[in-house]
Amino acid sequence: MDPAPRKPLTLAPVAVEAHPLPDGGLILRSRQELRPYPRCLGELLHHWAGTAPERTFLAERDAEGNWRRVSYAAALEAVERIASALLERGLGPDRPVAILSDNGVDHGLLQLAAMHVGVPAVPISTAYSLLAEDHAQLRYILELVHPGLVYAADGERYAKALRHATTETITGDRFGALLETARHPGLEERFAAVGPDTIAKILFTSGSTGEPKGVITTQRMLTSNQQAIAQGWPFLEERPPVIVDWLPWSHTFGGNHNFNMALRNGGTLYVDGGKPAPGLIETTVRNLREVPSTLYFNVPRGYEMLIPHLEGDRELRETFFRDLDGLFYAAAALPQHLWEKLENLSIAATGRRVVMLAAWGSTETAPCATQIHFLIERAGVIGLPLPGTEIKLAPAGDKLELRVRGPNVTPGYWRRPELGGETFDGEGFLKTGDAARLADPDDPSRGILFDGRLAENFKLMS
Repeated sequence: MDPAPRKPLTLAPVAVEAHPLPDGGLILRSRQELRPYPRCLGELLHHWAGTAPERTFLAERDAEGNWRRVSYAAALEAVERIASALLERGLGPDRPVAILSDNGVDHGLLQLAAMHVGVPAVPISTAYSLLAEDHAQLRYILELVHPGLVYAADGERYAKALRHATTETITGDRFGALLETARHPGLEERFAAVGPDTIAKILFTSGSTGEPKGVITTQRMLTSNQQAIAQGWPFLEERPPVIVDWLPWSHTFGGNHNFNMALRNGGTLYVDGGKPAPGLIETTVRNLREVPSTLYFNVPRGYEMLIPHLEGDRELRETFFRDLDGLFYAAAALPQHLWEKLENLSIAATGRRVVMLAAWGSTETAPCATQIHFLIERAGVIGLPLPGTEIKLAPAGDKLELRVRGPNVTPGYWRRPELGGETFDGEGFLKTGDAARLADPDDPSRGILFDGRLAENFKLMS
């Protein structure tokens, strides 16, 4: 029996060039040139505030369960007022803003405001504040970053963590004061001074194999990466994406890939207060039942927990698949049985198979280095290099290491210059520690296959 047709989706044609290396390695590049990109995220916010001022940019549930919506025009106004408050406090490149709490509209506005005037934003995993008893990792990060301001939405919930802050702290009940700040006389000058090499964020790795490392994330990394993603997925420019997302902004997947995709393409991001965990998946289901997404992002474990709800709830299933252009998975390969269940559910809801999308990258690549912009039948392939990004498959024992060079790659780690020598090879390629091989050694256009880690082979479903 022929499979059901897929929903039509505009994807870039496959155009890759491969250059063999004398040592048996390979360099892969896209034949598509990377087109110009903005100097900073603030230019994107200005663009959409002028082009679609009333369109919702960010939304989240309020205390009564209703959607609080912030338009692009309102977001720009709020960002400029918050940025003025940061300038009044003397924050700058060496005095970042640390953010301890979960995703939220105020969290997003604070990050954008900091980046708007050259103040690095430092979103820190909530686990360091809420799950750790001794707060050792949190204390290490705060001492390394030396922030000029520390924010947590819920002062009571984060009270123990905030005790480790040695500077001003702001909690949700005082956030309104930032929004009432008069426009700073130096606001425009500071915004104009933000350039591609300005540090936008410091994102910390998990620290599972040592102390967390603060990945320096520049404006160039963020804006070039979104330009490259859009060139691979032209459908993003055909209609503004609508995204319902739980993935934490302290991680590059949620905070760089998804958040910035909404901003770059004039989309709407609904903050999902749920997550794939008992007692919280129900919140996600409620949000997905109300808001038809055009793109949905999750990790395999998240899809595993969502599928039973899609199977048992017709209203959820029909809303979820109604406007959906594609399902995106990352962090690990999607098991084939989950893949097939999702396809079957989309057929039941729409008569067509949903398009499955994926990518590969890291915190150090902001985050995409490869992208699937062609149709695939099963998980495993991680795509091909983005425009402007070079992938080197470098021999490492009996495997090939994935190495990356391009405008999306970090210049290094915050106040850890000694790590540079072990992070980059002699040609400036980032050494990721991930292994890969070609899906078809005779045809690079078939894509790259993930092949585990060099040191330890684990990629958890979560």
